[in-house]
Amino acid sequence: MSGAADTIWIVEQAKATGFDLCGVVRAEKFPELENNQDWLERGYAGEMKYLSDPRRGDPRGAMPGVRSVIVCLLNYNTDHPLSTDPKLPAQRGDPRGWTSRYAWGDDYHEALKQRLKGLIALLRERFPDPFEARAYVDTGPVQERVLAKYAGLGWLGKNTLLLNQTLGSYFFLSVILTTLDLESTLGEGEMPPPDLCGSCQRCLEACPTQAFVEPYVMDARKCISYLTIELRGSIPRELREPMANHVFGCDICQDVCPWNRRAPVSPLVQFQPRDLPAHQEEAFLSEPASRAKEDSLFLPRLDWLLTLSEAEFREVFRGSPLKRAKWSGLVRNACIAAGNAGIRPGVASYARILASLQKLATCDDSIVAESAQWALSRIE
Repeated sequence: MSGAADTIWIVEQAKATGFDLCGVVRAEKFPELENNQDWLERGYAGEMKYLSDPRRGDPRGAMPGVRSVIVCLLNYNTDHPLSTDPKLPAQRGDPRGWTSRYAWGDDYHEALKQRLKGLIALLRERFPDPFEARAYVDTGPVQERVLAKYAGLGWLGKNTLLLNQTLGSYFFLSVILTTLDLESTLGEGEMPPPDLCGSCQRCLEACPTQAFVEPYVMDARKCISYLTIELRGSIPRELREPMANHVFGCDICQDVCPWNRRAPVSPLVQFQPRDLPAHQEEAFLSEPASRAKEDSLFLPRLDWLLTLSEAEFREVFRGSPLKRAKWSGLVRNACIAAGNAGIRPGVASYARILASLQKLATCDDSIVAESAQWALSRIE
């Protein structure tokens, strides 16, 4: 086994490569991994069938000969307001949708992959004997949160996310599985960081759809992130109104978390809100192009989202996390948000949104059409 000096070197090199935190853990079957089967049997995973992959129950099944896992964290926070911030810009009859903070900028998969590749290259210089290394960015059959906990990077909060005392929870997780026999960042007999959630239940109380069955247990089928990204069918009617203006993901359980009050801001430009093309805005706004250029994925206009064609969707969201929702999912979500916007005749955007919904209500996609019809029933 490599010694503590090698592990310290790996952590230092990960930070030099661009990560904010790094830890190393032995590839073992931890208690939380065993509890996953019960969660699956209750149906809480919804349509996310990939979560049933048996390899997720033991990291040793994710790659032949794996001995160690290197876990890396990258901060994506920006200085823009939180979704729960009362100081959010007033919409003044110009309703907008909320997109999750992590998805405002470029696709995080590529940002992390490049850093992981750089770290693996450094590992090959440090360890000359042949070894295998496989990098995963939210794509492999592993539970990164659990591995991160036992690598000493935080605790699993009541909202089921990994929480770090310094970074909060606005960060991406990625891992390198390797056949290298590395020493864990936690010493022999050393326990993972303690659970510092205490008696706080703000995340549980703030969830609009009551997705938390109990502390530390989420029914993903009710989670707004699941509904707006993973679910391909119609959104259950009883959950539509609680979704409010969410069109891609949800940050509420993070935004109310006290550990995120002082979460540091990332200096990376690639995670800042992506600007929306001015020519797209000019197509339906009578405002000057200078105003249009101010629009971004931070609170995008609903009337713009409702006019997107499939070709425009592919062009605008190339290299963006939002492409995961597909055109039908994003427009379906925008319809629900429009139905929740409370707009009435006389509001500046009413005529534009009404016309867009009437058009979508007759489109060939039955899910989008039904969602548009529901929205029309609430604003006409």
